[in-house]
Amino acid sequence: MIRSVLIVTLGVAITGFMSFWCVIFSLIPDSENRIHKIARLWAKILLLMSNTKVEVIGARNITLGKPQIFMANHQSDFDILIVLAHVPGQFRWLAKKELFRIPIFGHAMKAAGYIAIDRYNHEQAIQDLEQAAKRIKEGKSVMSFPEGSRSSNRGIQPFKQGIFHLAIKSGVPIVPISIIGSGEIMPKRSLKVTPGRVKLVIDKPIDVKKYSPDNRQELIEQVRKVITRNYDSWRETGTPSINEMENIDGRKASK
Repeated sequence: MIRSVLIVTLGVAITGFMSFWCVIFSLIPDSENRIHKIARLWAKILLLMSNTKVEVIGARNITLGKPQIFMANHQSDFDILIVLAHVPGQFRWLAKKELFRIPIFGHAMKAAGYIAIDRYNHEQAIQDLEQAAKRIKEGKSVMSFPEGSRSSNRGIQPFKQGIFHLAIKSGVPIVPISIIGSGEIMPKRSLKVTPGRVKLVIDKPIDVKKYSPDNRQELIEQVRKVITRNYDSWRETGTPSINEMENIDGRKASK
């Protein structure tokens, strides 16, 4: 427990330091990409400090330079670090509004171009998603946790609909991401940090152009099915079948 307290304390100090420099960089025009790189460095430092190893499967499924909507399951605060450090390319977070109220850290998030979502005000949430749609039209990718909050039972909760409205409206593909093992590193409502290994499985993009608001539930079910399938396969067996590897990575897997 003492080790966890030291890690969390040092992590808070590093977060404050890096956030301060993000705010400073925000004074430079067109600095969002630079600030995102600082955030990526921050995530890598905290993962290294906590002795968290991440294996990435399917990184080639991400098309750099084109807007996409990344959707990942969510079980731990470490999920933020994991995707920041290991999902390649630039993206902007859709994050709950409460995070933007944290001194310095919230200012750093704004400086990075991240988008606040008000989960308790439907009309404001719609406006927030309109802002996200604008960023996508500018060529920015977006990262989200469609469950809306962390799962405490190591399963995958139902997905919120708002982010799927955004995907259909913007017309950009959804990239399903499964995070396996982060709940063991730092469970929900716990400050205990346990060294360990995490798998980040990035599946092939899902085209949204055949969907509309009327059949959005089909899209939600398709994305959740992919994320759940990869989560269950890697969690239960540690290594999926050869066919599953080919489906994810798009290449012949070795036996």
